[in-house]
Amino acid sequence: MNSVQIRQARIGDEKILADMQTASWKDAFAGILSPESLEKYTDVQATTEMYAHVLQGNFANGSILFVDEAPHCMAFWSQCRENPSINAAELICIHSLRNSWGKGYGSAMMEHILNEIQQAGYPSVVLWVFAENVRARRFYEKHGFVLTEKTKFTYDAAEVMYRKQL
Repeated sequence: MNSVQIRQARIGDEKILADMQTASWKDAFAGILSPESLEKYTDVQATTEMYAHVLQGNFANGSILFVDEAPHCMAFWSQCRENPSINAAELICIHSLRNSWGKGYGSAMMEHILNEIQQAGYPSVVLWVFAENVRARRFYEKHGFVLTEKTKFTYDAAEVMYRKQL
């Protein structure tokens, strides 16, 4: 039986987070982002520095899921960044390593994050996902997220917004 533990991300986790995010992006976004964009946004050193900034500044709430003490999934959330005046949280990211896909670790992380958001007093949560990321969209819909009419263009690709009432 595998031992699963979720804990808060903390200073010192920058490299773990960067390795997970960049590996996940390469697997999940190949064919969605251009090879040039994918290479640009999966630079491990730049991503490590970004997470050092996020963790030191306490800009978002992050968690890491470990299976038998090895990192498998991570997620970050904060107050809605696009429109802080609305009373909603934003799921900024949730990334799983490819060898963890379909094993329930993402769902365990989602439950953990939604519980944290609800305990923080937010009545709803929004997220952005690449329109072409069908696998992720199915995952979010399975967890009760509903597609909104909002769209934007980031990283050279269209994104759509989902929302979930808590």
